[in-house]
Amino acid sequence: MPRLTEELCEWTEQVSRKLPSLSSSQAKVLALYSFGMVLTRCSGLNTVAVFLAMLLGKSENTMRQQLREFTYDQDDKRGIKRREVAVEGCFAGLLSWVISWWADTEKRLALVLDATTFKDIFTVLAVSVVYRGCAIPVAWCVLPAGGKEAWKGHWLHLLDVLATAIPTGWTVLVLADRGLYAKWLYKAIVKKTWHPFLRINVQGQVRPCDAARFRPLAAIVSEKHPTWSGEVVCFKTPKARLETTLLARFDPVYSDPWLVLTDLSPHWADIAWYGMRSWIEAGFKDLKRGGWHWHQTRMTDTDRAARLWLVMAVATLWVLSVGGYAEADLPPSSLPFLPPYFPYRCRPRRASQPRLVSCFARGILIILVALIRNESFPFGEFCPEPWPDSPPSFPKTYP
Repeated sequence: MPRLTEELCEWTEQVSRKLPSLSSSQAKVLALYSFGMVLTRCSGLNTVAVFLAMLLGKSENTMRQQLREFTYDQDDKRGIKRREVAVEGCFAGLLSWVISWWADTEKRLALVLDATTFKDIFTVLAVSVVYRGCAIPVAWCVLPAGGKEAWKGHWLHLLDVLATAIPTGWTVLVLADRGLYAKWLYKAIVKKTWHPFLRINVQGQVRPCDAARFRPLAAIVSEKHPTWSGEVVCFKTPKARLETTLLARFDPVYSDPWLVLTDLSPHWADIAWYGMRSWIEAGFKDLKRGGWHWHQTRMTDTDRAARLWLVMAVATLWVLSVGGYAEADLPPSSLPFLPPYFPYRCRPRRASQPRLVSCFARGILIILVALIRNESFPFGEFCPEPWPDSPPSFPKTYP
């Protein structure tokens, strides 16, 4: 027990130092909650509270109330001079935390924007750092599901909050699927000196800057001409028109090609980078059925759900730092070969065996083993994989 108390104090100190917007009592409960979540692999209040009560020799009711009040609004808390957790104030801190543990030799970061739903109760707009096939939420907005509220203001605000945490000189790629593409989003990302990597639908027309007429986007690539990149004027309608770089890739396995808009030079950008966007789907799985089991929550209040997401984000950051650091030391034969274009396309593996567990699962296992062996809790660092590459030949062939 003395060793456990010492390690919990160290984790609490980490949380408090990395998230300075929290009070000391808030940081303590967040550290305790996230620690219990990691060891139970569950976000359920009752499960985490009972586990921590037995582990620390405390009353279950006392522990349950302590954790429950972390998600409460100020008016719902017991006692006087209590204040609610301001989740938004932690977003820049979360991203700074990730960057502070990032490899010194890597000054590139990939952020992904996406929305996920929970039954007919919540829609969560999330910005995540993608890392080794997983994702760490660093900013989010929880909205009632089915609402007609526009998302534009929320996305812009989340990006504004995170902008303060990015060091000068870093290359930041911002990826989003075609359902989120908008000209205002593209412009907002460029304004921050980040680089949009936004997929668009095949509808619409495009004109390469060295061409005289517009052609359908659907005709830019085909089975005969599978790849293309170049500077273009995208969309014929004046209101939607955008001077940009278009990266395109056709694959007969899929019904629609990849069409990605970016402000990067076509000679430098690689459409294979768009494959990292799918990692946020794995991140949502870790938050729900594959990890913290958030899909079982009975919460219906958006503010409380946003605070629980803070606990899950901190827990995810911890386990991915540990799991990714350990995976970086594994021999190459234990890691899968990353397909050059599409993340789900089947192809023979060059490795002798596939990745047996994700970085997320590996991190949890390492922390559990440390606890069982009465060893110090591991705190890792982030060791990013090289970004995926396309084959050397990436011709510009406009049919």
